[in-house]
Amino acid sequence: MASNHTWKFFRAGGFDQVKLESGTDLMNLDQLDQKLWVALACPTTGLEFDEKTLALIDTDKDGRIRAPELIAAVKWAGTCLKNPHDLLKGSPELPLSAISEATAEGKQLLASAQQILANLGKRDATVITLEDTADTAKIFAQTQFNGDGIIPVESGRDDATRALINDIILCLGPEKDRSGKPGINQAKVDLFFAEAQAYSDWWKQSETDSTILPLKDVTAAAASTFTAVKTKVDDYFTRCRLAAFDPRAINALNREEKEYLVFSGKDLTLRSAEIAGFPLAQVAPDKPLPLTEGLNPGWADAVAKFSAAVVQPVLGAKPSLSESDWQAICARFAPFEQWIAAKAGALVEKLGLARIREILAGKGKETLTGLIAEDKALEPQANAIEAVDRLIRYHRDLFKLLNNFVSFRDFFRRKEKAIFQSGTLYLDQRSCDLCIGVADPAKHAIMASLAGTYLAYCDCYRKGTGEKTQMVAAFTNGDSDNLMVGRNGLFYDRKGRDWDATITKIVDNPISIRQAFWAPYKKAARMIQEQIAKRAASADDAATTRLALAAAKVEQAALTAQAPAAAAQPKKVDPGLVAALGVGAAGLGGMIGGMVTGFLNLKGLMPLGVLAIILIISGPSMLLAWLKLRKRNLGPILDANGWAVNAKAKINVPFGASLTRVATLPPGASRDMADPFAEKKRPWKLYTFLIVLLLLGLGWAFGKFDRFLPDSMSSTKVFGKNTAASQSAPEPNK
Repeated sequence: MASNHTWKFFRAGGFDQVKLESGTDLMNLDQLDQKLWVALACPTTGLEFDEKTLALIDTDKDGRIRAPELIAAVKWAGTCLKNPHDLLKGSPELPLSAISEATAEGKQLLASAQQILANLGKRDATVITLEDTADTAKIFAQTQFNGDGIIPVESGRDDATRALINDIILCLGPEKDRSGKPGINQAKVDLFFAEAQAYSDWWKQSETDSTILPLKDVTAAAASTFTAVKTKVDDYFTRCRLAAFDPRAINALNREEKEYLVFSGKDLTLRSAEIAGFPLAQVAPDKPLPLTEGLNPGWADAVAKFSAAVVQPVLGAKPSLSESDWQAICARFAPFEQWIAAKAGALVEKLGLARIREILAGKGKETLTGLIAEDKALEPQANAIEAVDRLIRYHRDLFKLLNNFVSFRDFFRRKEKAIFQSGTLYLDQRSCDLCIGVADPAKHAIMASLAGTYLAYCDCYRKGTGEKTQMVAAFTNGDSDNLMVGRNGLFYDRKGRDWDATITKIVDNPISIRQAFWAPYKKAARMIQEQIAKRAASADDAATTRLALAAAKVEQAALTAQAPAAAAQPKKVDPGLVAALGVGAAGLGGMIGGMVTGFLNLKGLMPLGVLAIILIISGPSMLLAWLKLRKRNLGPILDANGWAVNAKAKINVPFGASLTRVATLPPGASRDMADPFAEKKRPWKLYTFLIVLLLLGLGWAFGKFDRFLPDSMSSTKVFGKNTAASQSAPEPNK
């Protein structure tokens, strides 16, 4: 998109970032090519930023803020102010004089702000703050209506209306009014009266159809006892029919004797499931159901209640019940069962039929609908109050968000932390400022590992409150020698609260050139230490084995009382071994002499030789680290947290050093170098001098320095034919 606005940029992190220095810059943000934005999206949670402000900007409520939503927020706030430049102040106080009256919305915002202050007893105030708009309950505490379409009990103008509101809340639950009080809305009113009418109509069916309540007011109780035994009685008469069909089935239908053995050894009660599972009575062809004697003990009480509540009122007193009697009872209760299955208005049933019909007979619905309409009439004013809160938040927060979204000014300027920095980790004599909260370290590390940065994931705890959180810290200075899973540190969040931090996962990458320089030497030292440890362990094992064998031999000799063996004859030195050792020594001496000779041949270039040796050893490691450090990038770390970073935000060596600070003594501090517990110093200078002297002596003995020395001092003059150089020189061909 072509832009008529002239932009200014600054360079940080290896790329150009826009400067936002005026209200004009903000109002033309939609003309800035989004390819030049540092980020195109960010999450609304997990940031060190007011989440309510982020939620207001997130108009589609998907949990992410995108560039178009941020542009829309800036445009709206800019047009509601007389001067959009006020947004750059980031002030939590919004002067009433700053609100523009050039538009109808601006006039409404100003009127609403003045009304809020008046409701709070601040009629003469010239500024409005979030504290004034945050407590809507206090704003609307003195008003019956507040434009949200919800009326609390207090909104009723008489006792009957207030009682009706309470009944609706009792049946359907409350809606929360802006004042914080429980109330009802139009949807609840409509549902309540629909349920009440349905319940009344349902009861009316029983009043016009006598078959529905065959036992009048006790029908429901009788039906309950009928239902309790219905399945079991049906089972009994079905078994009797099967017995009439085939007498051979009688024993099986009555259960066999062996089935009693399963539970006969247990302590039984009449409620035992095993007993209840048997037939209601002994089965026989066309046998009536006994109501008093010969019943399954587990069902005796239920059948007795059934007989008293159902059989006697319907059929009169009977000692038994035939299948035809049973069918007659079922037919009598069938209309009631159908009526119960079709019950309507269950939500209001708890009020009782009398109260429900009393409500339906009055004008309660019309009264409540009128009150709700009266409340809704104030909706524009109430919504404007919310808009005032929104404008105050944008006035305070928008510019900060822009400098952590359109550009990363706050992050690269290092004067204050960026909104994605959650605090500072102190560990291993370092403080790490690039700490970012994470919800799932394992998932985060998959993407974040592409950043080329040394990352330490930590679990953080506050034992006093039981709070837990997780974060990742980037180590961008120092070395990794003492960083490992399980190490503990201290994490300070942005509120200054301290947390115990424990490393749980590490993504290993180079930290610094200094670490790379010493890495080969440290690796060689570790290899030597490991080899020495292995050799020492092997020697210790061999010595232990020899001692054990010697002890066994002594014990065996003592047991057999053998005479001591003759003294072992000393072994003669193998001439071949001596020759081999001589050749080896000559070869080693020649190699060392050659190195010394080559070094001496450098003469004035000896310092360059030392530098070359250092570069040969440390150069490859340093070069590899330098290449990786050049690729360190903040983007993947943030992308793994839901951002859409649009630029390669580099973390180079100087900037990394500012993000992770290594411990140094404060300026002017003094230091006492006397350590009473220091290890005793070894005479390394003497050792070094003797080694150098030995190397020079070997070189002279092998004639490596003869061409640099006078004839009188050459090895052949001093040692003659006995010199090592003469013995190792090949004989001339004869």
